[in-house]
Amino acid sequence: MEPVWAVGLMTGTVLDGMIDVSAIRTDGEKVQEFGPWTLAPYPTRIRPLLTQALAEALDWQFNGSEPAIFRAAEEALTRAQSAAVLDFLKSSSIEPATVAVIGFHGQTVLHRPRTGVAFGDTRQLGDGALMARLTGIDVVHDFRTADVRAGGQGAPLSASYHAALLRRLGAGPDTAVLNLGGVGNISWCGIDGEIIAFDTGPANAPLNDWVERATGQGMDRGGALAASGRVDEERLAGLLDHPWLFAPYPKSLDRFDFRAAMADGLSLEDGCATLTAFTAGAVGRALDLLPVRPTRLIVCGGGRRNPAIVAAIATRARVKTTMAEDVGWRGDTIEAECFAFLAVRALRGLPISFPTTTGVPEAMAGGVRSMGLRAPNPHPGAPGSASTK
Repeated sequence: MEPVWAVGLMTGTVLDGMIDVSAIRTDGEKVQEFGPWTLAPYPTRIRPLLTQALAEALDWQFNGSEPAIFRAAEEALTRAQSAAVLDFLKSSSIEPATVAVIGFHGQTVLHRPRTGVAFGDTRQLGDGALMARLTGIDVVHDFRTADVRAGGQGAPLSASYHAALLRRLGAGPDTAVLNLGGVGNISWCGIDGEIIAFDTGPANAPLNDWVERATGQGMDRGGALAASGRVDEERLAGLLDHPWLFAPYPKSLDRFDFRAAMADGLSLEDGCATLTAFTAGAVGRALDLLPVRPTRLIVCGGGRRNPAIVAAIATRARVKTTMAEDVGWRGDTIEAECFAFLAVRALRGLPISFPTTTGVPEAMAGGVRSMGLRAPNPHPGAPGSASTK
């Protein structure tokens, strides 16, 4: 398959009010070119809908009918993200006909990984068929359900894209990729091409919830609160003894599996410091599980903007941290790029999950494709240009 242009969309579980939109040119195996990207704000009415959907999802737990709020939230976010795509294409002078596919992750409201012999379940809000109608472009969405129904963890799905980026750098097994979103996840590649990926533990989610509860601000901006606090080392030691951290991969988390209540009883600042240290210590536990312990982590995701988290990882996980930008990557949009990449893999029927990433019995494809009203140009040129043929 010739490389095509694809647009990826991602909104994280931390509900920062932003939609990550990115374009890349790829054949689903290599990244030929990085296109434009943007962070598009949600309309103000969306965040309360998603917050309510998350709260009701916690009560629902896949028992009985879905909460009614899901339908309203799903349509609202799909329309908002579709509008973000069209605005992005217009502002970037990209003709929709030059885009082969949109990778639409949607909003995770509940994720229950497999435990033992019991299969898990997962729910991302997002109506791919509606987005295809609104944009006129083919859409691939619902990337996780097939994996979970086959007995996989449903996450992380970023491994094949992280592997492509590492190959592009010529990096060896001494380097891994760490993504810090609501949950942290790591991707590692062996010399023989083996890819291993799993969630490391909580990242931004409990810290953001802790600050939101106390101040209404939603995050420890710049790590200032953690820097002014003191880690409760005794409590931290207990948290780092959690059996999940020692469990073998594959493994994944829901953003609510580790909560802000871990810091209950501490001051605002000490709670931030302790939760930050826990995120870092959990990364160290994860590194210990890999066949070769990396000496360098390339850090991406929103958490890399918190210097307290990054510094704690370097110290407590005993590893060198390198920002994504320092190796030529775009740290704010790697997840969106990932779902553009996975959407192209879906078009080609290539696997997006593997036994060593999500724990599926064998490598398998995923995603649900919805056809747009206008077929994309079969030989797209660069974004904004005419066809090459």
